[in-house]
Amino acid sequence: QVRLVESGGGPVEAGGSLRLSCVASGDTASTKSMGWFRQAPGEEREGVAVIYTLGGATYYADSVKGRFTISQDNAEHTVYLQMNSLSPEDTAMYYCAADRDELALTCEYNSWGQGTQVTVSS
Repeated sequence: QVRLVESGGGPVEAGGSLRLSCVASGDTASTKSMGWFRQAPGEEREGVAVIYTLGGATYYADSVKGRFTISQDNAEHTVYLQMNSLSPEDTAMYYCAADRDELALTCEYNSWGQGTQVTVSS
């Protein structure tokens, strides 16, 4: 099992930027994919960005391509999500997830963090 702790969320004005961090601990050696997901009130959870820990392949939701960048620091067991040009539509709870399989943007990950709130004001 992997424990995930997110940080970096908060309030931001439209057009602004935030960087989310997710630190993993526990069985990190077995982790093949880590990702960021988000859930707005009344909406289903959706995949935002995923990175495969071996090889570094990345996947993005169409709604964030060109604005968000996922990256990893394997030595620190940390995944980042750089979010630029934020809009009110990006307001949601953002969750970090990890899994032993390469699951791309599906929500079938078996380890989840508690989430960090991102609120974008217009």
